[in-house]
This record gives sequence, structure tokens and C-alpha cells, in this order.
Amino acid sequence: MSTAARPADPIAAVTHPDPYPYYADLVASRPIHRDDALDVWVACSAAAVTAVLTEPACLVRPPAEPVPRAIVGREAGSIFGRLVRMSDGAKHAALKPAVSAATASIEKLVGCEAERWAEQLVVELDPMDDAARVNELAFRVSVYVLASLLGVPPDMLAGTAAIVGEFVRGIAPTATSEHLARGNAAAELLGSFRARLGAADSHAPMLEALDREVARAGGADREDVVANGIGFLSQAYEATAGLIGNTLVTLGRQDGVRAAVAADPNRLAAVVREVVRYDPPIQNTRRFLVRDAVVAGQAMKAGETVLVVLAAANRDPLANPEPSRFDALRSVRQSFTFGAGPHACPGESIATAIATAAVNRLLAAGVKPERLAERLTYRASANTRVPVF
Repeated sequence: MSTAARPADPIAAVTHPDPYPYYADLVASRPIHRDDALDVWVACSAAAVTAVLTEPACLVRPPAEPVPRAIVGREAGSIFGRLVRMSDGAKHAALKPAVSAATASIEKLVGCEAERWAEQLVVELDPMDDAARVNELAFRVSVYVLASLLGVPPDMLAGTAAIVGEFVRGIAPTATSEHLARGNAAAELLGSFRARLGAADSHAPMLEALDREVARAGGADREDVVANGIGFLSQAYEATAGLIGNTLVTLGRQDGVRAAVAADPNRLAAVVREVVRYDPPIQNTRRFLVRDAVVAGQAMKAGETVLVVLAAANRDPLANPEPSRFDALRSVRQSFTFGAGPHACPGESIATAIATAAVNRLLAAGVKPERLAERLTYRASANTRVPVF
């Protein structure tokens, strides 16, 4: 148990050494409450989080600002505005089933590509004696896997990973002017993939699946296909890196879990699935009231914001008995990490497949999680928990 001071609030908790006792207290004593300092409602319990994520009055973007003001009129804003994860209403209704179907159709390919690129990156980066290279692999691998399935040639994958990183930083709510400029430049480069991704000689099964499913659903166009192809890259970037890192931390700190995986590497996939609940890469998300509504028993007003603490809901004993116990084989597991309701992310299986392959290859190469866990910090963020070794 960390001796660090209690987190000041749910945002500070994201990068705290051990936020989970604090989350447990919130679930028990203030499952949904108003935080005047943050100027948000805070939903913590499984019931409150479910109520918010399934409430029609709670949207994924403020009604008056569907695209962040800082990127309106830029290439980054054009991509952002077409992402199914960031839309509601008719556009979301048309695109979400298509994205989900496309994701499901390439799950086996993701597994194969994850094994291939994780192995190659371990050889290329040789992370055995350099923790910084473990961090680099954690961020690169999801881009290599997904970009290869989107038709990006192998010799462009390293550059694509760097571009995706700039784009993600440039659309973050905390982006500085420098991040915005570099993120927009990255978005313009990502936008230039349009012709390449649709080239007749390219092998792009993920893009082809998305194109096919979007055409079948109707209500969207080619730009939506391209933007959501880019969305696969950007949305997996931090989430997968965090899942890889948090799995390594768990293996480093849980001797029994580490020994079990060493004895049978096939257990690793179950360990990763429990890490999704136990120490999730996505700690919170937000919803915005489009009209007055009673949500989880609280009267909320149009224009208000709800901070949805997914990581706290994962530690609700009503959802997961003995929530503070790590149990890769638990018979009852309810995870809110990838959301719930209409905007539940269809990419959980992709993230877990990539993370499993990456951690497996790191362990096989001799990387020692117990050493990595001795000294680490967390990447600055208001919602993603990504270890920096």
C-alpha cells in the first residue's frame, strides 16, 4: 500500500500511486455527488456510472461544442467531428453498429498481427536492460498492429506511431498551444493516408471491413470511414500502452500472479482481463447534460457535466465481490473500463489481445516486472493511467 497522500480529487487520483482506497471510499460514502471545486457531478458507484452512461440526456460532447474550440476549422477538428466515439444522434446510430461489426470481423487478424509486431519490436528495441524502451514498445505496438491492418506499409509504421502520438496529444483537453500546432500537423499527415489506405494494391483488411460495414449501414460517407480508421489508431494509443504497463506493474507486485504466469504463459490472457478491471488504463470519462434530467437520483441541469469514474465503479463490491483482490479467474467480473450503454467501446478485445502479446514477448525476452515496479511514475493525464518506467 502506498504511503502517498490521499488524492485531492478524482482527477488527481488518475496518476496517484494507489488511488483505489480513495475510490472505494467514494463508492461507499458518495456514490454520486457534486464536486464544486471541479464544477462537475461525480459518478462513482456501479449503479451511478451505469445510470449516467445509459441516460439519453447525457451526451459525449457538450451540445454547444461538438468539436473542441481549439481544433475547430483544422484537420484535427475534421477528424474529431467524424469519430463515432464523439458523436450522438443519427450519426452515432448509423456508425456505431458498423464500427462494432468491423472490429469483430478482424479480431483474429489482430491477434496474429499483435504476435508478429510484438516479437519484432522486442527484437528491434531490445528492452531487457532499458526501461525506457519498454515504454516505447508499449506505445508503438498498438499503432504497428492497427496501422498494418489499415494498409500502412511496414517501412512507415515507426513514423506513423510518432504521428499518432502527436495527434493524441493535440486533441487532449489539456493540450498546450505547441501540442495543438504539432497535433494539427500530425492530423494533416494522417489525412494524407486517404489515398494510400484506399489504394487498390494495399492490404487493408480493417479499412475494408469498416468500408463494407459503413456502406451496409448507410448514413455515412468515405470521409467517415477514413476518420474512424484513424480513430482506431488514436483511441488505442494510450489505452493499450496503459494496459501493457499496468499488467507489468501487477506482475511485478503480485508474486503469486507472476509465478502462475511463469509456470503457464497461457494464463496471461486472463491476467490481462483482470487488470482491465483492477488497474484500468482508462480511469474516467465525461458526459454532458443536454437537458434537465434526474440521473441516478440526482436532479441535474442542462449544461452540467458528469465526471464518470469508471475505475471506482470497477471497485464497487456490488459489481465485483472482494474488489480489492486480484483474481484472474474470478467467476463474477463486471468492468466499466471500456464503458457501458450506447457508447461502450467495441475495442476491448483488441486492446487485450495486443497487450497480452506484448507482455508475453517482454517476459520471454527476460524483462523483469518486479524491477520495473520498483520505480515508476505515471504519464500526466486527466483520464488515462499509463505507467512510465
